[in-house]
Amino acid sequence: MFETLKEILVSKLKVSPEQVTPDATREEVELDSLAVVELSLLLEKELGMAISDDELLEAATIGDMARLMEQRSTKV
Repeated sequence: MFETLKEILVSKLKVSPEQVTPDATREEVELDSLAVVELSLLLEKELGMAISDDELLEAATIGDMARLMEQRSTKV
């Protein structure tokens, strides 16, 4: 799921691939709150995952976001 998230961050939100690691924080990959809202919408549109921007903002690292996606994908 991390690779899927990385792909979305890089291709849609123009994050540089080198910055995206499981331990990277939102600040380190330069995701502001607006970008997180956009990410939330992209996850819903492209993967059918309903994860609110608030939930994504609570995730401390990119890896935490990926784990959140994994949890949601198993519920579907």
